[in-house]
Amino acid sequence: MSGHSKWANIKHKKAAKDAKKGKVFTRIAKEITIGAREGGADPDMNPRLRLAISNAKAENMPAENIKRAIQKGTGEIEGVNYEELVYEGYAPGGIAVILDVVTDNRNRTFPELRTLFSKLGGNIGEPGSVAWNFDKKGVITILTAGKAEDELLEVVLESGAEDLEFDDEESRIICGFESFMSCVKFFEDNKFSIKESKFEFIPKNTVMVSDVFDAKKVIKFLDGIEDYDDVQSAFGNQEFPDEILDQLDD
Repeated sequence: MSGHSKWANIKHKKAAKDAKKGKVFTRIAKEITIGAREGGADPDMNPRLRLAISNAKAENMPAENIKRAIQKGTGEIEGVNYEELVYEGYAPGGIAVILDVVTDNRNRTFPELRTLFSKLGGNIGEPGSVAWNFDKKGVITILTAGKAEDELLEVVLESGAEDLEFDDEESRIICGFESFMSCVKFFEDNKFSIKESKFEFIPKNTVMVSDVFDAKKVIKFLDGIEDYDDVQSAFGNQEFPDEILDQLDD
């Protein structure tokens, strides 16, 4: 099971993202709209929509925003025809990066992303250039609620999940793509407080960034890419030693 250092890296990224609540709402609204478009407006019959609504509520997204996003997806009100894409490339230092993108105009998005990659010291790549180093997994973030790591690990294994990234406050459960919905239901049925549930691209091999200057360049790159409106999430294979994280937090 994954250790503390990996979760420390996740928490550092999460703290930065929490400061961008408006971007979070936009990302979730797009997911709700796409979910409603593909599977209808009833969350009980539409697992993707149900997950998106659950994530929206965990972020305290207003109910009116949720309703409006669903109506855009079903065509009750005028909306945007979104397309889901994946882009790949490299951040500074050769860090592999893969992006979840939702756009209403791929002919605009690609050249803008290519320019942004270059501006931030990276390079956009061809399809398949880095995808081989990532697995798409389900990730369920729960409140640890005072459970010890060994105790929570037993529950995780019982759920059919693959991995645990433990933290005293919030822990991440990693599961296979196909078993994601059953794992979410398991933790719901067992009364765990789910903070977020989504798919992520998780690297098979990471690159340790041991210089604080290099680490700042990688973080600046990822922050800049995620600030771009069409990017839902950016995933890299970077990892920072604890001493570098301490310097970044100073």
